[in-house]
Amino acid sequence: MYPFNYLRPKSILEAQQQVRLDSESKFIAGGMTLLPAMKHRLANPSHLIDIGQLQELNAIASKDGRLVIGATTKHREVSNHPLVSSSILGLAQLANLIGDPQVRARGTLGGSLANNDPSADYPAAALALNANIVTDERIIPAKDFFLGLYTTCLNDGEMIQEVQFQIPLQSTYVKLKQAASGYALVGVFVAQFGPDDFSIAVTGVGDGVFRWTDAEFALRKKKALPPLQHDQLIEDIHASGKYRAHMTKVLLEKALTQFTQ
Repeated sequence: MYPFNYLRPKSILEAQQQVRLDSESKFIAGGMTLLPAMKHRLANPSHLIDIGQLQELNAIASKDGRLVIGATTKHREVSNHPLVSSSILGLAQLANLIGDPQVRARGTLGGSLANNDPSADYPAAALALNANIVTDERIIPAKDFFLGLYTTCLNDGEMIQEVQFQIPLQSTYVKLKQAASGYALVGVFVAQFGPDDFSIAVTGVGDGVFRWTDAEFALRKKKALPPLQHDQLIEDIHASGKYRAHMTKVLLEKALTQFTQ
């Protein structure tokens, strides 16, 4: 691990001032991704600015018809909060399936979105639930936020403050885990906003999360689910693209059986 300076601001304003000290400064909250990357010398921030203790960034509330969750809210808090389970059950299910108890106790919503691991869970929820990612600079629709492998539209020093999720009629998340890491080999988030209005987001199978629009169209037209084309999907030691495509359809079918008619 390379040397770095550790800063612990007492307010959002102080954190914003500190991140401008150097272009290589990074925010940290749970540290579930950044710290391992630093240990392996894959990341070399000059300053770590710890925002995990800022209470303004840790909250769960309902506002203007949306479920609003602060950026530093931990996975365990999301999975256990009654407002989450009562308004977006799929989001509570998703948070409870992340990693292991230790990861759920430390990892945060904002950190997961900012890192945009192609096998992470939260990006699927953000995309399927038409979330707005609110930063200290702007409001970013989820459809514009994720740009590809570990890449988002965040500027250097831009801080995620909260995420606003659209509340569906019903939702669910189903996942085939990588045995060792708990990451999604395949993850499917399904949200229903109307009788024939479904939003389906898939994670773990490509270089980033995506909406499965062909399946959404099939459900809207009450047609058979189409196969997912596998030629552009991940091929690695865990599974082939063909297997991932097959399991994506299997998990979607499983998810739909959990919905009330």
